[in-house]
Amino acid sequence: MPHAAPSAPMRQRIITAVLRIIGEDGVAAVTNRRIAKEAGVSLGSVTYHFETQHDLLRESLLHFVREEARHFTELAEQCRTEGLDVEDAAGLAGQVACGSALDSAQLAPFELYLHAGRDERLREAAAEAFGAYDLLAARILTALGVPDAERLAATTVALVMGLQLRRLATGDPAADLADALLLLVRGAADRPGTADSGQPTAQ
Repeated sequence: MPHAAPSAPMRQRIITAVLRIIGEDGVAAVTNRRIAKEAGVSLGSVTYHFETQHDLLRESLLHFVREEARHFTELAEQCRTEGLDVEDAAGLAGQVACGSALDSAQLAPFELYLHAGRDERLREAAAEAFGAYDLLAARILTALGVPDAERLAATTVALVMGLQLRRLATGDPAADLADALLLLVRGAADRPGTADSGQPTAQ
């Protein structure tokens, strides 16, 4: 994650610094002193904008998700307006979800989700994050004509995030994500009992 520009709003610079620290060294490394140094702000500015570390972590997680949601909203709109086929949409989703480089920015949200498992005060923010992902997944699947898009949304999100984690841990290429998405979408569209699938209904 790039350093926030000196001209960026102070609150944004602090959040950017928090996400960078978490991605590099984990939640335990987040201290006001280090945040101030990374963000290029005074120590008092950190406590002025965020009274507690919980506030810092919550807002950092939600900021990350909002940025992710913006990228995926653009993808959903592209699917709708350009009539992308399943292969094109899966490829785009892989690019948006995994990016082009393995870096600390992609580790930060996983650190925060794990921390939410230990700190119930963060679970509401984590639930909001996954809700946003589910909604966007449903929009993209609907745009592709996938039946039961809302029911499959959470499974799609779990697949994407699981493969992101695997890529971060092993260096697997992003192409694996596109392949897995294609398998899921085609399986949903062609499963027995689906209209126009040409397959017999399972007994």
